[in-house]
Amino acid sequence: MRTVQRQGSVDHPLRRGVLLPARELAVAWSLIALIAALAWVLTVGQARGMGIGPGTMGTGLPLFLLLWLAMMAAMMLPSVAPVAVTWAKGIARQCGGATRALRTGTFLAGYLIAWTAFGLLAYGGLALTGSLVDQHPDAGRWIGASAFALAGLYQLGPLKDICLRHCRSPMAQLIRYASYRPPLRDLRVGLHHGAYCVGCCWALMVVLIPLGVMNIAAMAGVATLIFLEKLWYRGPQLARVAGVAFLLLAVLAVLAVFQDWLLPGLQSPMTPM
Repeated sequence: MRTVQRQGSVDHPLRRGVLLPARELAVAWSLIALIAALAWVLTVGQARGMGIGPGTMGTGLPLFLLLWLAMMAAMMLPSVAPVAVTWAKGIARQCGGATRALRTGTFLAGYLIAWTAFGLLAYGGLALTGSLVDQHPDAGRWIGASAFALAGLYQLGPLKDICLRHCRSPMAQLIRYASYRPPLRDLRVGLHHGAYCVGCCWALMVVLIPLGVMNIAAMAGVATLIFLEKLWYRGPQLARVAGVAFLLLAVLAVLAVFQDWLLPGLQSPMTPM
């Protein structure tokens, strides 16, 4: 008997489970890992020269966005790699290896553009908090407490849960993306997924205001938390635990407990340690 396809069903490679050859799959993972590693090298090298301080630390907007892009590539690409590789599987039968690599790179470019757009807001927030700390050094603990409290409340809220579910199980959206038309389809897919990722993780970036935006240890900790939230089977529970921990840190910041290590990104030169 002939199998009759249901009317209206989508016969797309993503639904059929197309697999890349093992060698090409390894190349895709290796390239993403290489980009992330190079981004970490650039970020660490720049952080050593800048140190940890309040605000934008004297960087202009263009340089800040360049550094922010490197940071996001370092912190976010490991957790988005499975989605990028899944998209590459979906287009496996539609193009050759070189074209597929280009399209996957375009997907990653769109993803990073979404985070670069958020970097504009981050720059404004850092400039504002840096100015407040310079004028009122004692305001640092209140800014830090507000940042931790905001992150904690968002981690426990419904919007975080919605965006995290998308990032953990994006297959339905990837299938819907098949209706997008070229030539900007892959860029749109990356932008759309990146927007969900920003919605999932922006509050975790906020904690870098008190911890220090160029604090390598803090960046590594946040990147690890993001990776586990998205890929570990207990990721949603971990997100809630992190939310409670951030609320506790907000209380400690108000009480000025462990202020020397809790708020290094809000320590004005005039503030006694």
